[in-house]
Amino acid sequence: MKTSDFNYNLPEELIAQTPLEQRDASRLLCMNRATGAISHHHFYDLPSILKPGDLIVLNDSRVIPARLHGNKIPSGGAIQFLLLTQRSHDTWEILTKPGRIATPGTQFSFGDGKLTGEILDILDDGVRLAKFTWQDGEDFFSILDEIGETPLPEYIEESLDDSERYQTVYNREPGSAAAPTAGLHFTPELLQKLADSGIDHVFLTLHVGLGTFRPVKVDDVADHKMHSESFYMPEDTAERIARAKREGGRIIAVGTTSCRTLESCADGKGGVKAGPDDTDIFIYPGHNFRAMDGLITNFHLPQSTLIMLVSAFAGYENTMSAYHTAVDERYRFYSFGDAMLIL
Repeated sequence: MKTSDFNYNLPEELIAQTPLEQRDASRLLCMNRATGAISHHHFYDLPSILKPGDLIVLNDSRVIPARLHGNKIPSGGAIQFLLLTQRSHDTWEILTKPGRIATPGTQFSFGDGKLTGEILDILDDGVRLAKFTWQDGEDFFSILDEIGETPLPEYIEESLDDSERYQTVYNREPGSAAAPTAGLHFTPELLQKLADSGIDHVFLTLHVGLGTFRPVKVDDVADHKMHSESFYMPEDTAERIARAKREGGRIIAVGTTSCRTLESCADGKGGVKAGPDDTDIFIYPGHNFRAMDGLITNFHLPQSTLIMLVSAFAGYENTMSAYHTAVDERYRFYSFGDAMLIL
């Protein structure tokens, strides 16, 4: 398939700039992937749409304040780091602005010296490898909370008054450069209502890198090289997925990140393997889904790997038809927008 096959026209005013005051008041387009039939709901209707025994799989990664503003040592030239992927406790893949001064061996200071970063290497696509040092006894992520900024996607032009609105209510594990946005619609009350209806949830962790949002630059979809992200599948989550499958329940992935993790862990027997790993799985039409039965997701950018993943699960024609319907019905798009449920 061609990358251009996944294009669609989106009026700029449908790109959501701010989250709704009530998280679960977002609209929910439901689609039957076997028939393509569409119905319109709100996210708070989930307990009446899903079935007892279904199991919702949530990504509990927390977005870190991944944008750092600092200065070159010793000249003082301004620099911006954007943390992408953690390689070890003190080493990260990053993007820099400007890139010309971020050469191997160069050091930069952030937060009046609270954090120092040294460029180790220049990787593909302008990505740098940087090693950080900080004072003994301090915690790296606590320093980020103090001196960093939460990066929002470039298509969001308005500032966010409360950075927690770009976090899920169940976030626990810091490490993402972008939010797993399908989970932004959940509230503690909705999760409790689902549980009361016999629809439970489990957690996994995949730290989202900004590579998720990078444009596909090749004409043929199959030629695209996917970025790698780290994930962790807890033993308890794997066991509960297997149990739900045995008892006839459906596995509902919340977001493309949960989907990619589940499919990366699939053991070929209906279950998933527990443990930490990395994945560069690229899911596009033709993929044989082995671990999930439903998908909750937001509306994604044209020609992105995310809309390709949705098309793989729902079918290409069904997906593009749903997107055209969402535009016609004035749904809100992208990170702070509305959602789809595909079953």
